[in-house]
Amino acid sequence: MASKVLAGDRRAVARAISLVEDGSPDLPALSEALYPRTGRSYTVGVTGSPGVGKSSLLAELVRVARAHDRTVAVLAIDPTSPFSGGALLGDRLRMQSHATDPGVFIRSMATRGHLGGMALAAPEAIRVLDASGKDVVLVETVGVGQAEVEVATATDTTLVVVAPGWGDSVQVSKAGILEIADVFVVNKADKEGAPAAVRDLRSMLRMGRQQPWDPPIVQISAVAAQGIEDLWTAIDSHRRFQEESGRLGGRRRRRIVDELKGMVAERLRQRA
Repeated sequence: MASKVLAGDRRAVARAISLVEDGSPDLPALSEALYPRTGRSYTVGVTGSPGVGKSSLLAELVRVARAHDRTVAVLAIDPTSPFSGGALLGDRLRMQSHATDPGVFIRSMATRGHLGGMALAAPEAIRVLDASGKDVVLVETVGVGQAEVEVATATDTTLVVVAPGWGDSVQVSKAGILEIADVFVVNKADKEGAPAAVRDLRSMLRMGRQQPWDPPIVQISAVAAQGIEDLWTAIDSHRRFQEESGRLGGRRRRRIVDELKGMVAERLRQRA
């Protein structure tokens, strides 16, 4: 299976992610075979409250990435069904236009009750997609507001999506999105209140701590396909900043440490 995943076989990739989700006894051997061939993909996390248009944005990002001749994988972390235990929104309706593109792989994963918007198995699933040769891996989190910050440790660039009427500054500070955002995306920019949302974000960023990277604020309309190229440029700028400053390697090393801590905690939980 590992050799087929490394060759980009879609069915093998799907089966490997199923092994990850199920915690299969074969997973350690698969991980050992795939890990040395990872690190080539660039991962982008998309987070934000429910209803801000994350899935529509992802569909447009896939379109732009393909226009730039990049292969793409989408990992959508969805709420867990209380009945089946599977991904509640697994049909990914808004991304059906890319379903037949051989350069695009789309997969839903259930959170299985894990807080933080990321499934416990998501980092391993991202590695499978990385090893399969995809240039870009887009990760959409479940959209649970204040428990979303985990996405920042799992991806190379974090997009925080807001919409007009998104809430007050106190709620935003509680959610911690000022700390995790590498790029702010104001979706539905054609709606009334978009300029006010941009203004609020800028004022809050000025009040925050000075950081080496100043998160840009990009206005888009995913439905009208407006501003997506500007967003792609902002993602690319953040990637270059991290590569030139050496921060990308540090971010990825911290990701491994955090994942190891999570694995230890889960093993202890299972034993208890």
